[in-house]
This record gives sequence, C-alpha cells and structure tokens, in this order.
Amino acid sequence: MTPERESTAAESDRPAAESGGRPSGLRNPVRAVRGLGAGTLVIEMLVLLLAIQPIRLVGGDLSGTAIGCIAGLAVLALLLSGLLSRGWAWHAATGLQGLLLLASFLHWSLGVLGVIFALVWGYVLHVRRTILG
Repeated sequence: MTPERESTAAESDRPAAESGGRPSGLRNPVRAVRGLGAGTLVIEMLVLLLAIQPIRLVGGDLSGTAIGCIAGLAVLALLLSGLLSRGWAWHAATGLQGLLLLASFLHWSLGVLGVIFALVWGYVLHVRRTILG
C-alpha cells in the first residue's frame, strides 16, 4: 500500500468530525435537518386536523373552544414549520409539543397524540444535534 492510501484508510476509520470533513456527509446538512423538522410539523398539523372528527364520533365531547384549540395548534405547527430557519422556532416547536400534551385536558386522545409527537420531536432534535454537532 502506498503512503497516500494508508493515510486515507486511517482517516476513513475516524469520525468525519475528527478528520475535518462534514460530520454527516450531507451536501447541506442545515437544510436537511430543517426539512426533517418542517416535515414533522406538517405531519403533526395534518394529524391534528384529521383527529377532530374521529374524536367527536367516538364520544369525545369537544366544544367549539376545544376544536378551536386543536385548530390553533395545527396552525401554529404549520407556521413554525416555515420558520425553522430561525433558531427560536426550534424552541417554540418544542413548546408546541408541551401545549399538545396539555391538550389532554380537553380529551385523553389528544394526550396520546401529544406523547407520540413529543417522542418524535425528541428524535428530530436528537438527529439535529447529531448532524449539526
């Protein structure tokens, strides 16, 4: 093996962050992470809006105020998905998961959705931390 190949092989064993390269191997890691967060928030918005009718049919006694709160959370998720280029929006989206957990006082199924999306958002933040360092 030539000396150049030996150094290349040794560098490939080290993590990319130590060798000075991009830690993730993505062309634009910031954009990829932002897309993951935005996609997650858009899916959350759709699930919230689509959950209103089944909750009402299954026996949830949702008032107009409760439906308005659910719609407001959905709109907030959509707005935050477009603002993830700003650092504060990531914190606000984490707060949105807390608000969804608090919505369990309106109906228990919203608490279940809150737990699910809080876990998914925790994973998104883990991926963000891993890729961006």
